Amino acid sequence: MLQWQLFCLALSFFSRLPVPASMPYSTERMNRSGRYFALVGLLLGVICAIAFQLLNMLLPPSVSVVMTMVVSLLLTGAFHEDGLADMADGIGGGMTLDKRLTIMKDSRLGTYGAATLMMGLLLKYVVLVELTTMTFMFAVWVVGYTTSRAVAASFISTMPYVSDPEGSKSKPLANTQRPSELLFLTCCGVLPALFIGVDFTVMVIAVAVMFHFLFRRWLLLRIGGYTGDCLGAAQQIMELLIYLCLLVMLG
Repeated sequence: MLQWQLFCLALSFFSRLPVPASMPYSTERMNRSGRYFALVGLLLGVICAIAFQLLNMLLPPSVSVVMTMVVSLLLTGAFHEDGLADMADGIGGGMTLDKRLTIMKDSRLGTYGAATLMMGLLLKYVVLVELTTMTFMFAVWVVGYTTSRAVAASFISTMPYVSDPEGSKSKPLANTQRPSELLFLTCCGVLPALFIGVDFTVMVIAVAVMFHFLFRRWLLLRIGGYTGDCLGAAQQIMELLIYLCLLVMLG
Protein backbone atom coordinates (compact mmCIF):
# COMPACT_ATOMS: atom_id res chain seq x y z
CA MET A 1 0.00 0.00 0.00
CA LEU A 2 2.82 2.41 0.88
CA GLN A 3 4.59 1.81 -2.44
CA TRP A 4 1.39 2.49 -4.36
CA GLN A 5 0.97 5.74 -2.45
CA LEU A 6 4.54 6.75 -3.21
CA PHE A 7 3.97 6.06 -6.90
CA CYS A 8 0.80 8.17 -6.84
CA LEU A 9 2.71 11.03 -5.20
CA ALA A 10 5.32 10.91 -7.97
CA LEU A 11 2.55 10.74 -10.58
CA SER A 12 0.74 13.75 -9.11
CA PHE A 13 3.95 15.77 -9.01
CA PHE A 14 5.09 15.09 -12.58
CA SER A 15 1.79 14.83 -14.43
CA ARG A 16 -1.79 16.08 -14.59
CA LEU A 17 -3.17 12.54 -14.29
CA PRO A 18 -5.64 12.24 -11.39
CA VAL A 19 -4.74 10.42 -8.18
CA PRO A 20 -6.95 9.80 -5.10
CA ALA A 21 -7.54 13.08 -3.25
CA SER A 22 -7.09 11.30 0.09
CA MET A 23 -3.50 10.31 -0.71
CA PRO A 24 -1.31 10.95 2.40
CA TYR A 25 1.41 13.55 1.88
CA SER A 26 4.59 14.44 3.73
CA THR A 27 7.98 15.76 2.66
CA GLU A 28 9.53 12.41 3.59
CA ARG A 29 7.06 10.50 1.42
CA MET A 30 7.60 12.94 -1.42
CA ASN A 31 11.33 12.40 -1.21
CA ARG A 32 10.96 8.60 -1.16
CA SER A 33 8.68 8.76 -4.19
CA GLY A 34 11.75 9.64 -6.24
CA ARG A 35 12.34 5.94 -6.87
CA TYR A 36 9.25 5.94 -9.10
CA PHE A 37 10.14 8.83 -11.41
CA ALA A 38 11.15 6.44 -14.19
CA LEU A 39 7.93 4.44 -13.81
CA VAL A 40 5.93 7.65 -14.13
CA GLY A 41 7.82 8.21 -17.36
CA LEU A 42 6.98 4.67 -18.43
CA LEU A 43 3.27 5.29 -17.92
CA LEU A 44 3.38 8.60 -19.77
CA GLY A 45 5.41 7.02 -22.56
CA VAL A 46 2.89 4.21 -22.98
CA ILE A 47 0.01 6.71 -23.15
CA CYS A 48 1.84 8.79 -25.77
CA ALA A 49 2.79 5.67 -27.73
CA ILE A 50 -0.84 4.52 -27.83
CA ALA A 51 -1.95 8.01 -28.85
CA PHE A 52 0.59 8.04 -31.68
CA GLN A 53 -0.44 4.61 -32.94
CA LEU A 54 -4.11 5.64 -33.04
CA LEU A 55 -3.41 8.99 -34.68
CA ASN A 56 -1.06 7.42 -37.22
CA MET A 57 -3.86 5.19 -38.49
CA LEU A 58 -5.72 8.30 -39.64
CA LEU A 59 -3.11 11.00 -40.20
CA PRO A 60 0.34 11.40 -41.79
CA PRO A 61 3.27 10.59 -39.47
CA SER A 62 4.39 14.23 -39.19
CA VAL A 63 0.95 15.35 -38.03
CA SER A 64 0.72 12.38 -35.66
CA VAL A 65 4.05 13.33 -34.07
CA VAL A 66 2.94 16.93 -33.48
CA MET A 67 -0.38 15.86 -32.00
CA THR A 68 1.34 13.31 -29.76
CA MET A 69 3.70 16.02 -28.53
CA VAL A 70 0.59 18.07 -27.69
CA VAL A 71 -0.82 15.09 -25.78
CA SER A 72 2.46 14.88 -23.87
CA LEU A 73 2.35 18.57 -22.96
CA LEU A 74 -1.21 18.18 -21.71
CA LEU A 75 -0.28 15.11 -19.65
CA THR A 76 2.62 16.85 -17.91
CA GLY A 77 1.45 20.46 -17.95
CA ALA A 78 4.68 21.26 -19.82
CA PHE A 79 6.41 20.69 -16.47
CA HIS A 80 9.82 19.70 -17.83
CA GLU A 81 9.71 22.12 -20.76
CA ASP A 82 9.10 24.94 -18.28
CA GLY A 83 12.18 23.83 -16.34
CA LEU A 84 14.30 23.87 -19.49
CA ALA A 85 13.17 27.40 -20.38
CA ASP A 86 13.63 28.72 -16.83
CA MET A 87 17.12 27.23 -16.54
CA ALA A 88 18.13 28.73 -19.89
CA ASP A 89 16.84 32.15 -18.83
CA GLY A 90 18.53 31.99 -15.43
CA ILE A 91 21.95 30.72 -16.45
CA GLY A 92 21.96 32.58 -19.75
CA GLY A 93 20.78 35.93 -18.41
CA GLY A 94 22.27 36.10 -14.91
CA MET A 95 25.78 37.34 -14.27
CA THR A 96 25.91 36.28 -10.60
CA LEU A 97 24.69 33.24 -8.67
CA ASP A 98 21.93 35.16 -6.88
CA LYS A 99 20.76 36.73 -10.13
CA ARG A 100 20.65 33.37 -11.91
CA LEU A 101 18.56 31.78 -9.18
CA THR A 102 16.25 34.82 -9.04
CA ILE A 103 15.65 34.73 -12.80
CA MET A 104 14.90 30.99 -12.65
CA LYS A 105 12.10 31.66 -10.16
CA ASP A 106 10.57 34.32 -12.40
CA SER A 107 7.54 32.92 -14.25
CA ARG A 108 8.09 35.27 -17.20
CA LEU A 109 9.74 33.83 -20.31
CA GLY A 110 12.86 35.55 -21.56
CA THR A 111 14.83 35.43 -24.79
CA TYR A 112 17.16 32.62 -23.70
CA GLY A 113 14.27 30.50 -22.47
CA ALA A 114 12.11 31.11 -25.54
CA ALA A 115 14.93 30.31 -27.96
CA THR A 116 15.97 27.17 -26.06
CA LEU A 117 12.41 25.88 -25.75
CA MET A 118 11.61 26.56 -29.40
CA MET A 119 14.75 24.84 -30.68
CA GLY A 120 14.31 21.92 -28.30
CA LEU A 121 10.74 21.23 -29.41
CA LEU A 122 11.66 21.72 -33.06
CA LEU A 123 14.58 19.31 -32.84
CA LYS A 124 12.42 16.75 -31.04
CA TYR A 125 9.78 16.99 -33.76
CA VAL A 126 12.27 16.63 -36.63
CA VAL A 127 14.06 13.64 -35.07
CA LEU A 128 10.82 11.84 -34.20
CA VAL A 129 9.48 12.33 -37.73
CA GLU A 130 12.70 10.81 -39.10
CA LEU A 131 12.36 7.87 -36.72
CA THR A 132 8.82 7.11 -37.93
CA THR A 133 10.33 5.89 -41.21
CA MET A 134 12.97 3.72 -39.52
CA THR A 135 11.51 1.86 -36.56
CA PHE A 136 8.43 0.88 -34.55
CA MET A 137 7.57 4.03 -32.65
CA PHE A 138 5.89 2.47 -29.62
CA ALA A 139 9.25 1.52 -28.07
CA VAL A 140 10.75 4.91 -28.98
CA TRP A 141 8.20 6.86 -26.94
CA VAL A 142 8.46 4.49 -23.99
CA VAL A 143 12.26 4.48 -23.81
CA GLY A 144 12.54 8.23 -24.35
CA TYR A 145 10.14 9.04 -21.55
CA THR A 146 11.34 6.40 -19.08
CA THR A 147 15.12 6.59 -19.38
CA SER A 148 15.27 10.39 -19.52
CA ARG A 149 13.39 10.71 -16.22
CA ALA A 150 15.67 8.18 -14.55
CA VAL A 151 18.74 10.15 -15.64
CA ALA A 152 17.22 13.46 -14.50
CA ALA A 153 16.35 12.05 -11.07
CA SER A 154 19.86 10.65 -10.64
CA PHE A 155 21.22 14.20 -10.16
CA ILE A 156 19.44 14.33 -6.79
CA SER A 157 22.01 11.85 -5.46
CA THR A 158 25.11 13.50 -6.85
CA MET A 159 24.62 17.26 -6.41
CA PRO A 160 23.61 19.75 -3.71
CA TYR A 161 20.27 21.53 -3.94
CA VAL A 162 20.73 25.29 -4.25
CA SER A 163 17.30 26.89 -4.65
CA ASP A 164 15.34 28.76 -1.99
CA PRO A 165 13.65 26.08 0.14
CA GLU A 166 10.78 28.41 1.08
CA GLY A 167 9.70 29.06 -2.49
CA SER A 168 10.50 25.82 -4.25
CA LYS A 169 8.13 23.01 -5.16
CA SER A 170 11.09 20.66 -5.60
CA LYS A 171 12.54 21.02 -2.11
CA PRO A 172 10.82 17.81 -0.80
CA LEU A 173 12.72 15.88 -3.50
CA ALA A 174 16.09 17.34 -2.65
CA ASN A 175 17.25 14.94 0.07
CA THR A 176 19.82 12.37 -0.92
CA GLN A 177 18.34 9.15 -2.25
CA ARG A 178 19.09 5.85 -0.60
CA PRO A 179 21.38 3.52 -2.61
CA SER A 180 18.56 1.00 -3.00
CA GLU A 181 16.25 3.70 -4.37
CA LEU A 182 18.86 4.89 -6.85
CA LEU A 183 19.47 1.28 -7.96
CA PHE A 184 15.73 0.72 -8.50
CA LEU A 185 15.48 3.99 -10.43
CA THR A 186 18.45 3.03 -12.62
CA CYS A 187 17.09 -0.45 -13.40
CA CYS A 188 13.70 0.99 -14.34
CA GLY A 189 15.43 3.46 -16.63
CA VAL A 190 17.66 0.91 -18.38
CA LEU A 191 15.38 -2.10 -18.86
CA PRO A 192 12.98 -0.59 -21.46
CA ALA A 193 15.91 0.13 -23.80
CA LEU A 194 16.59 -3.62 -24.03
CA PHE A 195 13.38 -4.02 -26.03
CA ILE A 196 15.05 -2.06 -28.83
CA GLY A 197 18.33 -3.96 -28.56
CA VAL A 198 21.47 -4.58 -26.53
CA ASP A 199 23.63 -2.38 -28.76
CA PHE A 200 21.21 0.51 -28.35
CA THR A 201 21.09 -0.02 -24.58
CA VAL A 202 24.88 0.10 -24.31
CA MET A 203 24.95 3.28 -26.40
CA VAL A 204 22.27 4.96 -24.29
CA ILE A 205 24.03 4.01 -21.03
CA ALA A 206 27.31 5.45 -22.32
CA VAL A 207 25.63 8.68 -23.47
CA ALA A 208 23.69 8.96 -20.18
CA VAL A 209 26.86 8.59 -18.09
CA MET A 210 28.69 11.17 -20.21
CA PHE A 211 25.76 13.57 -20.09
CA HIS A 212 25.42 13.17 -16.33
CA PHE A 213 29.12 13.96 -15.84
CA LEU A 214 29.21 16.97 -18.19
CA PHE A 215 25.88 18.47 -17.15
CA ARG A 216 26.71 18.05 -13.46
CA ARG A 217 30.08 19.74 -13.92
CA TRP A 218 28.49 22.60 -15.86
CA LEU A 219 25.80 23.18 -13.23
CA LEU A 220 28.33 23.12 -10.40
CA LEU A 221 30.36 25.78 -12.19
CA ARG A 222 27.36 27.97 -12.99
CA ILE A 223 25.15 27.74 -9.88
CA GLY A 224 26.93 25.36 -7.48
CA GLY A 225 24.32 22.61 -7.65
CA TYR A 226 20.87 21.92 -9.08
CA THR A 227 17.34 23.30 -8.88
CA GLY A 228 14.05 21.74 -9.88
CA ASP A 229 14.30 23.60 -13.19
CA CYS A 230 17.66 21.94 -13.82
CA LEU A 231 16.08 18.50 -13.36
CA GLY A 232 13.41 19.40 -15.90
CA ALA A 233 16.08 20.59 -18.31
CA ALA A 234 18.07 17.38 -17.78
CA GLN A 235 14.99 15.32 -18.65
CA GLN A 236 14.38 17.24 -21.87
CA ILE A 237 18.00 17.12 -22.99
CA MET A 238 18.39 13.42 -22.21
CA GLU A 239 15.15 12.59 -24.04
CA LEU A 240 16.54 14.32 -27.12
CA LEU A 241 19.86 12.49 -26.78
CA ILE A 242 18.03 9.15 -26.65
CA TYR A 243 16.19 9.89 -29.89
CA LEU A 244 19.42 11.08 -31.52
CA CYS A 245 21.20 7.87 -30.41
CA LEU A 246 18.51 5.80 -32.09
CA LEU A 247 18.69 7.93 -35.22
CA VAL A 248 22.47 7.48 -35.40
CA MET A 249 22.19 3.72 -34.85
CA LEU A 250 19.51 3.25 -37.51
CA GLY A 251 20.83 5.80 -39.97
